[in-house]
Amino acid sequence: MSTLRYGVIGTGMMGIEHIENINAIDNAEVVAVSDPNDGSLAEAVKRAPGARAFPDHVELLATGEVDAVVIASPNHTHRSVLEDVVTAGVHTLIEKPLCTTVDDCLAVIKMADEVRAEHPDQVVQVGLEYRHMPPVARLVEEVRGGAVGTPRMVAMREHRFPFLVKVDNWNRFSVNTGGTLVEKCCHFFDLMNLVIGERPRRVMASGAQDVNHRDEVYDGRPSDILDNAFVIVDYPGGARAMLDLCMFAEATHNQEELVVVGDGGKVEALVPEGVYRRGRRGENWIGQVHSEHVDDGHIAYQGLHHGSSYLEHLEFMAAIESGAGAPVTLEDGLWSVAMGVAAHRSIDEGRPIEMSELLPVPAGDAQHGQE
Repeated sequence: MSTLRYGVIGTGMMGIEHIENINAIDNAEVVAVSDPNDGSLAEAVKRAPGARAFPDHVELLATGEVDAVVIASPNHTHRSVLEDVVTAGVHTLIEKPLCTTVDDCLAVIKMADEVRAEHPDQVVQVGLEYRHMPPVARLVEEVRGGAVGTPRMVAMREHRFPFLVKVDNWNRFSVNTGGTLVEKCCHFFDLMNLVIGERPRRVMASGAQDVNHRDEVYDGRPSDILDNAFVIVDYPGGARAMLDLCMFAEATHNQEELVVVGDGGKVEALVPEGVYRRGRRGENWIGQVHSEHVDDGHIAYQGLHHGSSYLEHLEFMAAIESGAGAPVTLEDGLWSVAMGVAAHRSIDEGRPIEMSELLPVPAGDAQHGQE
């Protein structure tokens, strides 16, 4: 394809990450950047020296000089920015989470459907890049190929460091992020749906803010983001999934551990170790499973997420070139957010949450967009 001209909206940590990934792709170029923060905008210009800089994304769009836009602005701005970008008809990669609330996600989907008649080839993709981490992608591929038989149990653990400092400390408040289980964990909820191949029926959770940011106060408001939780998700077909999140567990070997078990065996993906394991019932025994290091020779820039953002851009560009539509849809983004919202509500109200309480269609009626 000819060189894809990118604009990047929001040039904090993730915006810079996207710029560096785009810089590593031969047929892509960052031609415009926008951010209301002078320091963030200046850093973006350093990373993309030929790009025009704008304090407002509306000015960037008005130039008509971009083919595609990455939205990496703070979570609570996503709906308003998306409305401008999608209406402009440019291809869009929106960082996770899609929005901070279910209502905002639904409004964005409705708006995109209305715009589609005018821009039928427009690709609007949600940046759930964990799908592309090589060992995780291998796990998904193997499960779909029958490696475990029918998946019955999915367990995902993220034991990591606390939230990083962001511009104006916007990520210290749930009203801005959607809450930890939306902001951080929508990746894992998306993977659960992807592996099991269904939409969830019920979510129950327990979590708290026990260690991190408890002494942080900004403009008289104490930080209120959770730093640990357990979440259990039930699916219509009887499968279940679990998330174990701890954000004061940086003294660890692997940050992410993903496990899928079915009636035929078990598979695992370990990150950042980059290991994939597979065991078959009747063929392998404890300690004797297949284990291999998984890499992807196509990754030209590893970045902050083990090359997954680079692969995500290749997929995004391929969708634009082929006209096949977004491989990670707005509906995928909606469900990953809704599961996080349900988990927070479960914690707050001390009860399981039926997904039908949050979405206008019964959970389980809509099959996964990838199936």
